Amino acid sequence: MPKVRRSRKPPPDGWELIEPTLDELDAKMREVETDPHEGKRKVEGLWPIFRVHHQKSRYIFDLFYKRRAISRELYEYCLKEGIADKNLIAKWKKPGYENLCCLRCIQTRDTNFGTNCICRVPKAKLEEVGACKHITI
Repeated sequence: MPKVRRSRKPPPDGWELIEPTLDELDAKMREVETDPHEGKRKVEGLWPIFRVHHQKSRYIFDLFYKRRAISRELYEYCLKEGIADKNLIAKWKKPGYENLCCLRCIQTRDTNFGTNCICRVPKAKLEEVGACKHITI
């Protein structure tokens, strides 16, 4: 079974600490990608992939920014290798986007009326509670 794809450059110190979790998330991603999607709508087949992608990026983000458990060198290595989504993490650092589930939620071109996803509406302004159609975390 292949490990996390890496460049020829050896990973920085601390890689041994996060590698088991990343391998587990990669195995989960492979499992989700091979799941049958018969009987589901086209977009519903992508939701589990978005969920695992979010988990992996959030894991790296929390280790670096919240718990300060990994070095900047290891964090930048993970971004450069594509292990974590640098665009999603950049949005999480901005105020108001801390709980953003995916970048599709803020792309207005993907909606009928040029609006954001339901998960971007403040909970106080919602008449009825709805769930994000892209991902449920």
